[in-house]
Amino acid sequence: MLHPQARALLDLIEERGLPPTHTLTPVEARAFYRERRFFTQPKPPEVSLLRDLQASGPHGAIPLRLTRPIGAAPDALLPVLVYFHGGGFVIGDLDTHDVLCRELANGAGCAVVAVDYRMAPEHPFPHAVDDCLAATYWVQRNAAALNVDAARLAVGGDSAGGNLATVVSLQARDAGDLPVVFQLLIYP
Repeated sequence: MLHPQARALLDLIEERGLPPTHTLTPVEARAFYRERRFFTQPKPPEVSLLRDLQASGPHGAIPLRLTRPIGAAPDALLPVLVYFHGGGFVIGDLDTHDVLCRELANGAGCAVVAVDYRMAPEHPFPHAVDDCLAATYWVQRNAAALNVDAARLAVGGDSAGGNLATVVSLQARDAGDLPVVFQLLIYP
Protein backbone atom coordinates (compact mmCIF):
# COMPACT_ATOMS: atom_id res chain seq x y z
CA MET A 1 0.00 0.00 0.00
CA LEU A 2 1.36 3.38 -0.99
CA HIS A 3 1.29 6.47 1.17
CA PRO A 4 -1.45 8.85 -0.09
CA GLN A 5 1.14 11.49 -1.08
CA ALA A 6 3.09 8.95 -3.14
CA ARG A 7 -0.15 7.76 -4.77
CA ALA A 8 -1.10 11.38 -5.58
CA LEU A 9 2.29 11.97 -7.22
CA LEU A 10 2.02 8.79 -9.31
CA ASP A 11 -1.53 9.72 -10.31
CA LEU A 12 -0.34 13.17 -11.37
CA ILE A 13 2.45 11.66 -13.48
CA GLU A 14 -0.02 9.29 -15.15
CA GLU A 15 -2.61 12.05 -15.62
CA ARG A 16 -0.06 14.22 -17.40
CA GLY A 17 1.07 11.33 -19.60
CA LEU A 18 4.66 11.45 -18.40
CA PRO A 19 6.84 8.51 -19.45
CA PRO A 20 8.35 6.05 -16.96
CA THR A 21 11.91 7.14 -16.16
CA HIS A 22 13.44 3.77 -17.00
CA THR A 23 12.42 4.27 -20.66
CA LEU A 24 14.38 7.53 -21.02
CA THR A 25 17.93 8.17 -22.17
CA PRO A 26 20.19 9.87 -19.60
CA VAL A 27 19.74 13.24 -21.35
CA GLU A 28 15.93 12.80 -21.41
CA ALA A 29 15.91 11.64 -17.78
CA ARG A 30 17.84 14.74 -16.70
CA ALA A 31 15.39 17.05 -18.46
CA PHE A 32 12.43 15.12 -17.06
CA TYR A 33 13.86 15.30 -13.53
CA ARG A 34 14.46 19.05 -13.80
CA GLU A 35 10.88 19.62 -14.99
CA ARG A 36 9.29 17.17 -12.56
CA ARG A 37 10.84 18.76 -9.47
CA PHE A 38 8.26 21.56 -9.66
CA PHE A 39 5.51 19.01 -8.85
CA THR A 40 6.98 18.26 -5.45
CA GLN A 41 9.25 21.10 -4.36
CA PRO A 42 8.08 24.02 -2.28
CA LYS A 43 8.89 27.60 -3.20
CA PRO A 44 12.62 28.26 -2.64
CA PRO A 45 13.16 29.91 0.75
CA GLU A 46 14.98 33.22 0.90
CA VAL A 47 18.68 33.16 1.73
CA SER A 48 21.16 35.96 2.32
CA LEU A 49 23.42 35.03 -0.62
CA LEU A 50 23.24 32.74 -3.63
CA ARG A 51 26.29 32.79 -5.89
CA ASP A 52 27.43 30.51 -8.69
CA LEU A 53 31.15 29.73 -8.63
CA GLN A 54 33.58 27.44 -10.37
CA ALA A 55 36.34 25.19 -9.07
CA SER A 56 39.04 23.58 -11.14
CA GLY A 57 39.42 19.84 -11.13
CA PRO A 58 41.38 17.12 -12.89
CA HIS A 59 38.74 16.86 -15.63
CA GLY A 60 38.04 20.59 -16.06
CA ALA A 61 35.86 23.23 -14.45
CA ILE A 62 33.36 22.18 -11.77
CA PRO A 63 30.25 24.36 -11.29
CA LEU A 64 29.46 25.21 -7.66
CA ARG A 65 26.74 27.18 -5.90
CA LEU A 66 27.34 28.98 -2.62
CA THR A 67 24.31 29.52 -0.38
CA ARG A 68 24.49 31.53 2.83
CA PRO A 69 21.59 31.38 5.29
CA ILE A 70 19.01 34.09 5.79
CA GLY A 71 20.13 36.59 8.39
CA ALA A 72 23.84 35.80 8.07
CA ALA A 73 25.99 38.91 7.99
CA PRO A 74 28.11 39.11 4.82
CA ASP A 75 31.32 38.97 6.85
CA ALA A 76 30.20 36.27 9.31
CA LEU A 77 32.54 33.26 9.34
CA LEU A 78 30.21 30.28 8.97
CA PRO A 79 30.65 26.52 9.09
CA VAL A 80 30.36 25.05 5.60
CA LEU A 81 28.65 21.99 4.14
CA VAL A 82 29.97 20.81 0.77
CA TYR A 83 26.88 19.15 -0.74
CA PHE A 84 26.75 16.49 -3.46
CA HIS A 85 23.33 15.99 -5.10
CA GLY A 86 21.64 12.65 -5.56
CA GLY A 87 20.34 11.13 -8.76
CA GLY A 88 21.96 7.74 -9.25
CA PHE A 89 25.16 9.38 -10.58
CA VAL A 90 23.14 10.13 -13.76
CA ILE A 91 20.61 12.91 -13.01
CA GLY A 92 20.43 15.98 -10.79
CA ASP A 93 22.22 19.32 -10.76
CA LEU A 94 22.56 22.58 -8.86
CA ASP A 95 19.01 23.62 -9.74
CA THR A 96 17.26 20.35 -8.88
CA HIS A 97 18.72 20.48 -5.37
CA ASP A 98 18.61 24.26 -4.86
CA VAL A 99 15.59 24.23 -2.53
CA LEU A 100 17.16 21.51 -0.38
CA CYS A 101 20.47 23.37 -0.15
CA ARG A 102 18.68 26.58 0.84
CA GLU A 103 16.73 24.69 3.52
CA LEU A 104 19.92 23.10 4.82
CA ALA A 105 21.70 26.47 4.97
CA ASN A 106 18.81 28.15 6.78
CA GLY A 107 18.10 25.23 9.09
CA ALA A 108 21.72 24.62 10.11
CA GLY A 109 22.92 28.22 10.00
CA CYS A 110 25.81 27.24 7.77
CA ALA A 111 27.01 28.02 4.29
CA VAL A 112 26.35 25.33 1.69
CA VAL A 113 28.51 24.83 -1.37
CA ALA A 114 26.69 22.54 -3.81
CA VAL A 115 28.79 20.66 -6.36
CA ASP A 116 27.65 19.92 -9.92
CA TYR A 117 29.88 16.90 -10.50
CA ARG A 118 30.25 15.10 -13.84
CA MET A 119 27.72 12.32 -14.33
CA ALA A 120 27.60 8.89 -15.90
CA PRO A 121 27.44 7.48 -18.44
CA GLU A 122 29.22 10.28 -20.31
CA HIS A 123 31.80 10.59 -17.55
CA PRO A 124 32.59 7.13 -16.12
CA PHE A 125 33.94 6.37 -12.67
CA PRO A 126 35.93 7.96 -11.05
CA HIS A 127 35.03 11.33 -12.60
CA ALA A 128 32.29 12.13 -10.05
CA VAL A 129 34.57 11.22 -7.14
CA ASP A 130 37.43 13.26 -8.61
CA ASP A 131 35.15 16.30 -9.04
CA CYS A 132 33.74 16.06 -5.52
CA LEU A 133 37.15 15.68 -3.91
CA ALA A 134 38.61 18.55 -5.98
CA ALA A 135 35.63 20.78 -5.10
CA THR A 136 36.02 20.03 -1.39
CA TYR A 137 39.72 20.90 -1.51
CA TRP A 138 38.79 24.07 -3.44
CA VAL A 139 36.39 25.11 -0.66
CA GLN A 140 39.09 24.47 1.94
CA ARG A 141 41.67 26.54 0.00
CA ASN A 142 39.20 29.38 -0.68
CA ALA A 143 37.57 29.43 2.76
CA ALA A 144 38.66 32.99 3.57
CA ALA A 145 37.26 34.39 0.30
CA LEU A 146 33.98 32.50 0.90
CA ASN A 147 33.75 33.62 4.56
CA VAL A 148 33.58 30.01 5.72
CA ASP A 149 35.51 28.24 8.44
CA ALA A 150 37.72 25.50 6.97
CA ALA A 151 38.02 24.04 10.48
CA ARG A 152 34.25 23.43 10.44
CA LEU A 153 33.98 21.80 7.02
CA ALA A 154 31.36 19.09 6.53
CA VAL A 155 30.40 17.01 3.51
CA GLY A 156 27.01 15.59 2.70
CA GLY A 157 24.60 14.45 0.08
CA ASP A 158 21.50 12.47 -0.71
CA SER A 159 21.49 9.07 -2.41
CA ALA A 160 24.44 8.99 -4.85
CA GLY A 161 25.57 12.24 -3.23
CA GLY A 162 25.65 10.54 0.17
CA ASN A 163 27.83 7.86 -1.35
CA LEU A 164 30.15 10.53 -2.77
CA ALA A 165 30.30 12.27 0.63
CA THR A 166 31.37 8.99 2.22
CA VAL A 167 34.10 8.45 -0.37
CA VAL A 168 35.35 12.04 -0.04
CA SER A 169 35.47 11.64 3.76
CA LEU A 170 37.49 8.44 3.49
CA GLN A 171 39.89 9.91 0.95
CA ALA A 172 40.28 13.05 3.07
CA ARG A 173 41.00 10.95 6.14
CA ASP A 174 43.58 8.89 4.29
CA ALA A 175 45.29 11.98 2.82
CA GLY A 176 45.38 13.64 6.24
CA ASP A 177 45.24 17.18 4.85
CA LEU A 178 41.50 17.81 4.56
CA PRO A 179 39.77 17.67 7.94
CA VAL A 180 36.11 16.78 7.50
CA VAL A 181 34.37 17.28 10.84
CA PHE A 182 30.88 16.06 9.96
CA GLN A 183 29.01 14.00 7.38
CA LEU A 184 25.38 14.48 6.41
CA LEU A 185 24.42 11.23 4.70
CA ILE A 186 20.83 11.20 3.44
CA TYR A 187 19.89 7.67 2.30
CA PRO A 188 23.39 6.96 0.91
